[in-house]
Amino acid sequence: MGPFTPGEYFWLIGLGVAVGLFGTLIGAGGGFALMPILLLVYPQATPDELTAISLAVVFFNALAGSEAYAFMGRIDYKSGLIFAAATIPGAVIGALNTSIVPRHLFNGIFGILLMAVAIFLVLRPEIKPRSELHVHRGHTWRVVTTADGERHYYNFNLYVGIGISFVVGYLSSFLGIGGGIIHVPVLIYFLDFPVHIATATSHFVLAIMALTGTAVHLWHGSFHTGVIRHTLCLGIGVLLGAPIGAQLSNRIQGPWIIRSLALALGLVGIRISIMFFEH
Repeated sequence: MGPFTPGEYFWLIGLGVAVGLFGTLIGAGGGFALMPILLLVYPQATPDELTAISLAVVFFNALAGSEAYAFMGRIDYKSGLIFAAATIPGAVIGALNTSIVPRHLFNGIFGILLMAVAIFLVLRPEIKPRSELHVHRGHTWRVVTTADGERHYYNFNLYVGIGISFVVGYLSSFLGIGGGIIHVPVLIYFLDFPVHIATATSHFVLAIMALTGTAVHLWHGSFHTGVIRHTLCLGIGVLLGAPIGAQLSNRIQGPWIIRSLALALGLVGIRISIMFFEH
């Protein structure tokens, strides 16, 4: 990653705004959108450098988005803290493994994962009405009341959530995507979280998980001068875009959030996979 041109500062800040807005809107942290762009724009950079940038930016985005969602009262803090604790060991292992994977193989894994999640969302676009949710014995119950007075009741298998969160922590840190593209569908389809509670809680978990992965990269020496410059410019952008995405989420219904997520994942997954086969 060479020296900056003046225009590159503005381009990276603008990219950060877009990533922060869309990532917060769908609760995915934005790393799934940022990482493919970094892979395309900086073909000579190592996976270690790119994941370090992406994870740090995801942290800034998740932190800003979580603050906005906290004011809306949408975060399930009890579940979020448990899931975040489960992601930390996986995030540490994933960050350490990034430096040993060749760039070509990294592109292939990344593209396949994105397309797989997109296909899953397309095949299961409908979200069960809250009135049709079943009560299961031994499940954990939650009641979340938002700032506007809306009350959400739901129950889920806590142990399944913990196990999946560990895997999410590993994949997110390994690929530098933050994990929201996996965690949000899991919370909605496997743990029966309401969509808006899922996106907000996922952001809260992402903030803790991305901070852990970033700390490992910092300790590992991934943040040299070029990486720091890119991270700061993108970080400024996401801090501006994340609150806008949180506000827009009030006006967009849950199914449209899922469709937007699937479309974005499919497009970038195809593009990254093409890079893999062109090698």
